Amino acid sequence: MINVKTRFLAITAVLLLFLPRGVSLFAQDDRLTLKIAVTGPGDELYFWWGHIALVVEDSAKGTSLFYDWGVFSFDEEDFFVDFAFGRLTYLCAVSSAERNFRRYTETNRDITVYTLDLPSEAKERIKRLAEDNALPENRAYEYHHFYQNCSTRIRDILDIAVDGQFKQEFGDAPGRYTLRQHVRRHTWFSPFMDWLLNFLMGQDIDVPITIWDEMFLPSEVGERIKDFSYIDENGAARKLVSAIEVLNRAANRPPVLDVPRRQWDRELAAGLLLAVVFAFFQFLQRRKPRLGRALFGLSQSAMGLFFGIAGLTLFFMTFFTNHDYTYHNANVIFVNPLLLTAVPCGILYAFCKDEKKRFVSETVLRCLWTYVFLGGVLTMAIKLFPGFYQQNQVTQALLLPSALVLSRLFKYFTRGVI
Repeated sequence: MINVKTRFLAITAVLLLFLPRGVSLFAQDDRLTLKIAVTGPGDELYFWWGHIALVVEDSAKGTSLFYDWGVFSFDEEDFFVDFAFGRLTYLCAVSSAERNFRRYTETNRDITVYTLDLPSEAKERIKRLAEDNALPENRAYEYHHFYQNCSTRIRDILDIAVDGQFKQEFGDAPGRYTLRQHVRRHTWFSPFMDWLLNFLMGQDIDVPITIWDEMFLPSEVGERIKDFSYIDENGAARKLVSAIEVLNRAANRPPVLDVPRRQWDRELAAGLLLAVVFAFFQFLQRRKPRLGRALFGLSQSAMGLFFGIAGLTLFFMTFFTNHDYTYHNANVIFVNPLLLTAVPCGILYAFCKDEKKRFVSETVLRCLWTYVFLGGVLTMAIKLFPGFYQQNQVTQALLLPSALVLSRLFKYFTRGVI
């Protein structure tokens, strides 16, 4: 008599013979769920552009793991030296998804989760890839702000999951904005940092890019995957995202702009105001010489200190570091360490009683600001040549009006008036 076990095995064998190829009796597709978690901007500067991670849920093990390619630590040996020289090392780390979602909620950040609809084989492949990336010997990688970061890693993983169809769709498609414009969509609310980052970035990020390149931003990945469809192993069109869940909405946080805001007119207003102040200080010297000289000299020292330090930073980053987004920067022509000369000369002019020394210091200052003004005009003129185009209008608008008022040109045309 055939026992129950033998009968069960026989029935199973018959069923396997008649099942369509590629279909399993056991629904393993439900064991793994892959999700993309996109978080909005945070308080710290390095969080202003948001974050992204891969979430792997395993129902058989009861785990929900958060694979994060954006991990670094200020406590690492030589971190600040490596950061200054552009030798940035980031890590892939794995931790509890629940704990990360709670942390992002507590720090008032948007959290949107996209559930992926992928075949079981693709989900297993991505899970193994994430696990391999998180191993101690594999987790470190050389970070780049635009071309190798937490977001580009997720973008590339998604492309692997759909056998290259993601890049095929977006790899050559023209993007909406340049890299600089995308950066400034996130920095508009902080006038100083917006100006400084714009000042430091060179012309190489002012060229047209593709949608694929735009996905250096986590939010851009989220926008592209929600409507993306691919062809699965059966030849059927299949939406990559099966569900979208908003876990948290940030309150009272500056929004990310859909369209980059024009900023040069604000900088021009500030530059014209500074120019009026400098002109007033020059005029004041005729009425109250000591006070006028003190204000005129010290204000130039302050201006030279600010722009001199900015120029020194740019000079260092452009010629001595791996921060390639600062290369080919026209700002270095007229904003560079030479402006630090204004610091001692301005102080000498303000307080020196020796007329000859005061005359020498004024002459040096006039020549310095003439150089700055003419250098700035040169950077405006070379924009006519496509190979030299750079969106540095904010620096030109902020500095050139004051440089003109402080230059020998202004003194020559206002003789007898100031």
